[in-house]
Amino acid sequence: MQIKIIFSIISIILGFIAFFPYLKSVISRKTQPHSFTWLIWGITQGTATVGLWIGGGGVGALSLTIGTLLVFVIFFMSLKNGEKNITKSDIVILIAALMAIAIWWFLNNPVLAVLLVSIIDVLGYIPTFRKSYNKPYTEDALSWGLFTITNVFSILALANYNLLTLSYLVAVSSANVILLIFLLIRRKQLV
Repeated sequence: MQIKIIFSIISIILGFIAFFPYLKSVISRKTQPHSFTWLIWGITQGTATVGLWIGGGGVGALSLTIGTLLVFVIFFMSLKNGEKNITKSDIVILIAALMAIAIWWFLNNPVLAVLLVSIIDVLGYIPTFRKSYNKPYTEDALSWGLFTITNVFSILALANYNLLTLSYLVAVSSANVILLIFLLIRRKQLV
């Protein structure tokens, strides 16, 4: 169990290290987070975090808990310094995220809810991909790489491995890697 605590501490430290340059970049207006993306991520990550605790994630859930709070900080910052181009598809994704919570409450099915928020969270990347296609430097690539590594250590720190504890972390880690590669390719294409 000691190694799980070490992995959790590493994940938490990396999470702070990942968020710090992102927050700094938002404050300096170099990074312009899409407000709807971060709102969707706050809702979906918050739901998945509860799922991690219920699924027996143990200390592996600590990093995602802290990360959820930081996601909401970025959402609130994006209201002032972020991208606000909201499309109909963004609204549909937000409604879907809220519906996943309703499914949990009304059907008492946390596994289905976490699977849905995992899918919805990945769909929540769409506004950021759309924005980053033309403006790839409005996202901090280093942070996205560190977010991925943070999630890997969260997975390693999990006390139990099951659909409830793994699905969200695996989905988000995969989406982070894809976004990071996308940003690097778009930056290279625009040079």
